[in-house]
Amino acid sequence: MATTGKALRALIVVHGARIVEAGLGGAPDGDISARLSDSILITPSGSRYAELRPAMIAQMPLAGEYGAWKGPTKPSGEWRIHLDIARARPDIGAIVRIQPPYATALAMAHKSIPAAHSMIALFGNPVIRCARYAPSGTKELAAAALEALGDDGHAALLANYGAITTGRTLESAVARAIELESFARLYAIALSVGRPAILSDEEVARVIERLKSSGADIEARIAGAHPPAKAKSTTKRPAKSKS
Repeated sequence: MATTGKALRALIVVHGARIVEAGLGGAPDGDISARLSDSILITPSGSRYAELRPAMIAQMPLAGEYGAWKGPTKPSGEWRIHLDIARARPDIGAIVRIQPPYATALAMAHKSIPAAHSMIALFGNPVIRCARYAPSGTKELAAAALEALGDDGHAALLANYGAITTGRTLESAVARAIELESFARLYAIALSVGRPAILSDEEVARVIERLKSSGADIEARIAGAHPPAKAKSTTKRPAKSKS
């Protein structure tokens, strides 16, 4: 992932557009954050991804005054989800909150996504849990989201609201968002045709270990399936001289 604030802000803008293109919804229906040293960069409140510019992205320290921020625009109203997860899970470098149709429909029904497909291993847990309901923008919702993720999970549904995905990098967090909606769609279809057969926790753990031992860890596998986006260059090429 980008190591400078300037580059990371540019990538957040690029991935915001990617989320919209993938049909996962966009700001103000969702938000993105990425870890930068001892702080997070987070999309601003009420700004649509199509209008987002790097300079608009807020910065919040991980330590010190809770909720402090700097920037021209205040952070997303769900900053507590992003800040609390980043504080509690140092393995997480980026967080995406989305409201895509199938994942949100399952969240409205308070249905978690069990291991009906072996590649749920991509999300670190044998189940993508639906967090208990809490009002949007509250500390309670942040706590519920963190509880649903657990110590190793990288996705959770937010009851009556939407979903979150996380990753070591911004690329993998967004890739998981795309995979999550695919999983939610498949599970909804499976529910409509019968009772899905659920794999045991032990089998999912074996799949996770096989992915690791094969030399293609979960982060690399997801990033490979969904190549990282590149920030658009703002450097203008010199005009060609007329002969």
